[in-house]
Parts: sequence; C-alpha cells; structure tokens
Amino acid sequence: MEKDMKKKNTGTITRQTFYMAILVSLTAGFILGAAYTSFKLAQESPVDQMHADTTGPPAPDTPAETDARIPELEKYLEQNPKDAKAWAKLGHLFFDTNQFDAAIQAYEKSLALAPENPGVITDLGVMYRRSGQPEKAIQAFDRAVAVSPGFETALFNKGVVLMADLNDLPGALAAWEELVKINPEAVTSGGERVADIVARLKQQN
Repeated sequence: MEKDMKKKNTGTITRQTFYMAILVSLTAGFILGAAYTSFKLAQESPVDQMHADTTGPPAPDTPAETDARIPELEKYLEQNPKDAKAWAKLGHLFFDTNQFDAAIQAYEKSLALAPENPGVITDLGVMYRRSGQPEKAIQAFDRAVAVSPGFETALFNKGVVLMADLNDLPGALAAWEELVKINPEAVTSGGERVADIVARLKQQN
C-alpha cells in the first residue's frame, strides 16, 4: 500500500511539474512578442512590451520617455476627451509602467467611445488579470472574440488565465483548440506551436 501511495504521489508531482513547465513555456517568450503582441501575462520589462491594439504611434523607447509622455497625453485629453485613440494610447503608457488601475480606466474610456476595438479590449483583459481580477479578464477576452470572431490574441490569453489563475484546464484547452482551428500554425512568441502544447496537455491527462 505504501508503494502504491508513493507511486501515486510521484505521478501527482510529475503532473504538477509538467503543468508548471507548460506555463513557463507559455509565458517565457512574452517579452519578445512575436506572433501575438498581447501575450504579456508574465512580468516583463516595460521597454519590451507591445499591445494587441497596434493603432497609433509606437511606444517610447525607455521607461523615462514613457513617464514623460503620460502628463503630455493627459493634458491633451483634457482638451480632447472624445479622442478614443488617445485614451487607448494613454492606457498603453500606463500598461507599460505597470499602473494597472489607471490603464483599466483609460481603456474603458477609450472603449466607451469606440467599443468595438478588439485590441484595446484584449489589453484591458490583460490589465484586469495583472490587477488580480482573472474573472474580469476572461470577460474581456470573450468580449474581444465576440467583437472580432477568432481574435487570436484574446483566445491565447484566455487559455493562459484559465489555466494559470482559475485552474480550469478544460476551459484553457477549449480556448487553445479554438485558436488552433483558426490558425493551425499559431505559435507563442517563444516559438512553440500552440497545437503542440494542446497535444502535450491532452496526452498528460
């Protein structure tokens, strides 16, 4: 009986280690941002972050430049409060400086003016997740997919949040399988095919 218990415990540890390795592979490459520009659920350097919303000018090159842009943009928005793109850009600057609540407010103001921007909605979801609100993050990712069916970044991030934060592996697999149906060659920014990750998870279970 003791041998059976040891064998069972070994299997549990192996499975937990396997899941951890999967999560590391999903998040380790987010810094470089290749295939999916909003795969930013890991703690990364602000200068390397990119956004699902790619409209507007590129982000500043350094944290200092980012900080300097924030008051300039806030002043502009005092005079132009109906500029949805500017609100989104302000959200990106707050995103890049890890000011989660401020980013959420800016994104919500942008979406109040232009509600059907899946990139901004996805970035909002990432900020909800980073602020410790994974359920709201999932709602945002679902909203992005509803606005733009098959929006790949939202589907990928949904799977990560479901697996990493909500311990919902079946839900994560469903999100990634939907992504793979849309794009069979989808890869993480670390270069691993999402289809291969799904296959490994299914094999383990």
